[in-house]
Amino acid sequence: MSMFIGEGLAGDGNEIAHIDLMIGSKTGPVGMAFANALATQSEGHNSLLAVITPNLICKPATVMITKVTIKGLKQAVQMFGPAQAAVARAVADSVADGVIPKDKAEEYVIVCGVFIHPQAADDSKIYDYNYAATKLAIKSAMHQEPNIDTVLARRTEKHPFSPK
Repeated sequence: MSMFIGEGLAGDGNEIAHIDLMIGSKTGPVGMAFANALATQSEGHNSLLAVITPNLICKPATVMITKVTIKGLKQAVQMFGPAQAAVARAVADSVADGVIPKDKAEEYVIVCGVFIHPQAADDSKIYDYNYAATKLAIKSAMHQEPNIDTVLARRTEKHPFSPK
């Protein structure tokens, strides 16, 4: 498989976390997207490596991309602080748990879209919800969930943020 795709939603309120991610080889399409995300920065849409702590990136190396335009220092600090730490820890824990094979940690990269609501205020919830959403997205990606039968069986369910 050249690309694994996952999504995860966790939490509630303005701190709700929504993660979209791709996992794949450095030499494939995910590797190309990873390099482009780091090399192509724009105002309000800065990509960053997920680090567990300064000078310690997670493995597989993970680039975080914003899904909402960052419009101020508060949002930037939330992205570069609790969200970054949560994503990095979730990636490392997914390897430790065997969800991502340890022998693929140097071969794979992850492109991770992160949503931070402009009115989010509780950094602890930002961390907790992004950790949970990232773990869920990684598990879904690596297990190729949901399968098509699940999608077809649940296709008429109401989306929580949709009027219909």
